[in-house]
Amino acid sequence: MSKPAPPPRSGKPWYLPTFSPEHGVYVMLLVAFLTGVAAAQRWTWTTTLALVCAFSAFQAEHPLTLQMKQRRRWQPRLLVWGSFYSALALGIAFYLYWQVPLLLWIYLGAIAIFAIDSIAVFYRQRKAIWNELLTFAGVCLVAPLTAIATTATADVSLLGLWLLNTLFFGSAIFTVKLRKLQDTSWPAAVVYHALAGLLIAGLCWLGWLGGWVAIAFSGAILKFGLIAWQRDWYKTTAIQNVALLETGAAFLFLGLSAIALLPPHPAGG
Repeated sequence: MSKPAPPPRSGKPWYLPTFSPEHGVYVMLLVAFLTGVAAAQRWTWTTTLALVCAFSAFQAEHPLTLQMKQRRRWQPRLLVWGSFYSALALGIAFYLYWQVPLLLWIYLGAIAIFAIDSIAVFYRQRKAIWNELLTFAGVCLVAPLTAIATTATADVSLLGLWLLNTLFFGSAIFTVKLRKLQDTSWPAAVVYHALAGLLIAGLCWLGWLGGWVAIAFSGAILKFGLIAWQRDWYKTTAIQNVALLETGAAFLFLGLSAIALLPPHPAGG
């Protein structure tokens, strides 16, 4: 009588690096970073370090979150790469703080958001709207991080830029849910975009955000209008088309905000 075949090995070897499958967050991270570069109006060595720091922190979150979901079942690959990315992010963060102590406020915000997100993962609330908005706000901290690391200065306009990025990308939380919950999600989506527009107007009134920069939020309004116009198509189209729509809106937002933030070139210069 033959012995039963051993069960197949699950997972990948520990030495293969982990990468987050959240493709939309890569776009968010890149766009928020580039708006920070535009606000700084130059690129230095510390700008590159800020990008590596933010990217490493993003990559660290994926294996650490998966390990938390495993509870008591330890996964060497998740621990190894979660630790590696965390050490890289923390090492760069400490160096940047040594150069620019103002970054402490960004770090404290990121730590608080990570702690709340970890609690949400533990209680299986990670996909709750409030937590998704919070994690998007955490990713968008790369905008002021980049600007402050590059210029070693900070002002209230960077707070406005962070909120603008967060509100723009938060739009995707509500529009994507329209495919799953369909008509029941429309009131929430309408209220979100209306409140976001009012908040951005308030930021302009307070002087925390320039009027031309605020126009970049029109990318989210145009996207939402297109979805409302083509509701039946949006509910049934392939997810790749949804991703292309969100990416196109994100780069429209980047283009409008960068044009507003970059200094004008003198005629004939």
